[in-house]
Amino acid sequence: MKRLLSTVGALVMAAAGLASQEKPKLVVHAFTVAQGVELPYDMKLLQTQLVAELKVELKDYNIISEVPTAQEGTVYALNGVITGWRPGNAAKRMFVGMGSGREASDIEFHVADTSGKKVLERKETIRTNFYSQGAGSSGTLAHPIALKVADRIKEAKLK
Repeated sequence: MKRLLSTVGALVMAAAGLASQEKPKLVVHAFTVAQGVELPYDMKLLQTQLVAELKVELKDYNIISEVPTAQEGTVYALNGVITGWRPGNAAKRMFVGMGSGREASDIEFHVADTSGKKVLERKETIRTNFYSQGAGSSGTLAHPIALKVADRIKEAKLK
């Protein structure tokens, strides 16, 4: 009985491994900051948070932060540049409310295939969720950036 359970367990793990290998990989690189833009956040931490957020949003992809050593299957790369940042206004958030005075960022991002050809390229303005403001060394932009990027990837129907 124990042998049967271990065999079944091994088969399930192997099947899960094969299923995950069939998904295209999306390598999330750390975003950069455009010259002249002062951003008070750690871009490596933002990358880590984007990977976690995109894993939740993009179930049809294997989201990773490092380029795989063996080029198996389809691999895409996500790169981005933060071209503008506005810290928002705490007084306006407090007294006016309803999302006014939120932190905002302008980003340019693209998804490229293994040959380097851009298969998706966008410019977006990202605002923090009005219920979560300014905390941590990557701020509260990771979640809304991930949502916007995930929506654009879903719309592009990359495979």
